[in-house]
Amino acid sequence: MTRKQTTPALTQLGMLVLALLEERPMHPYEMYQLMLSRHEDEFVKIKPGSLYHTVARLADQELVAAEGTDRAGNRPERTTYRIRTAGREALRTRVTDLLREPVKEHPAFVSALAEAHNLPVDEVIAALRERVAWIESRLADLLSLRELAAARGVPRRYWVRVDYIRAQGSAEAEWLRGFIAELESGELEWENFDDETGERVDLTNP
Repeated sequence: MTRKQTTPALTQLGMLVLALLEERPMHPYEMYQLMLSRHEDEFVKIKPGSLYHTVARLADQELVAAEGTDRAGNRPERTTYRIRTAGREALRTRVTDLLREPVKEHPAFVSALAEAHNLPVDEVIAALRERVAWIESRLADLLSLRELAAARGVPRRYWVRVDYIRAQGSAEAEWLRGFIAELESGELEWENFDDETGERVDLTNP
């Protein structure tokens, strides 16, 4: 078997857990609090239940190991985990694979764009304008996050993804503005619909 075949597949949350344990041993609740304080939930879907399930799965795969338990006051016991050599290898392999080869994803927006011709052009324009506004708001939030990280003296290598996501968002917004302009000017021919029935209207055959 190759190294890639023997390495367990890691989800984004699994990668994040291993990366935190690479810093130091900690229990899941501490991981959760640290993820929130670092705004990791801006990029990865994080829920306490999913986090605990992920840690348990990593333990079953022998990528992390329980190191001990502790209790604070009347709170339930918390198990501290540490990364194992296999976990470190799995993390590095997964990161390398994702950096090297694009993953074929299936964004819902692409499907909606492909079927946009089923809507009247005015509705498409209105919806896309809302999308552009949302992207612009998101870009502003990411800029604030970037400035916060810089102000705290966090090395750029830890938040370079913010720049990448902002670049992606800026490129999408620019493309959408051009697409909207094509629709508004009539440069891009579009379907015609009856205002009352919503059915397509063939203007060439009145």
